[in-house]
Amino acid sequence: MIERVIGSTSNASNVHEVVNDNSNPYRNMVMDAMRMNQSNVGQYPIVKKEPNTDATRFFDLLKDSDEPLWDGCMNHSKLSAVAQVFTIKSDHGLSEGSYDKIMEWARSILPEGNKLKENFYTAKSMMKPIGLGY
Repeated sequence: MIERVIGSTSNASNVHEVVNDNSNPYRNMVMDAMRMNQSNVGQYPIVKKEPNTDATRFFDLLKDSDEPLWDGCMNHSKLSAVAQVFTIKSDHGLSEGSYDKIMEWARSILPEGNKLKENFYTAKSMMKPIGLGY
């Protein structure tokens, strides 16, 4: 994600343009869900002010797409791990209880301080803003 300032840098109401660099597929998933892509991202300038609820959820998901599952993890972000386990749940028709047991087991083998959501409810809450409530 690249942010460019448009206009004078001394003005508090500068408009920023956000450009997607396409290097993170989970970031792209969030951008697609929010109907933002390379061709129309310039139509959504960011002005310095407090974000509304939808914008806050959007930026939280972008942060989750970049935050490693644990310190030093190179393969998975918080968002990628939840999205992949949701896919397994959906593909195999697993119950919420099964999902919770898998998460309990996975968290027990991951390093201390991992950021994997602990159960179906918390994972579902994370994914709901992009329409993936499963």
